[in-house]
Amino acid sequence: MSELTLADKMTNRLEELRVHLQADGGDMEIVEIVGKTVRLRLKGACGGCPMATMTIKNGLERILKEEIDEEIVIERVM
Repeated sequence: MSELTLADKMTNRLEELRVHLQADGGDMEIVEIVGKTVRLRLKGACGGCPMATMTIKNGLERILKEEIDEEIVIERVM
């Protein structure tokens, strides 16, 4: 079996974290991954939440940086 690419690792981890958004009535869509940048759209309750930026930066991005690569950036797409 071949080793996972960086994009695969990021996608897999975000899919694991998705359940936490879904538990609050939200969801996310990975729009694209280019290098170490993930473009992400929040949906449902998370899409209009005033805490959405904190969810992305202090939650999802922080976890990816700690677990995969410290240079990962998540950009929110509306």
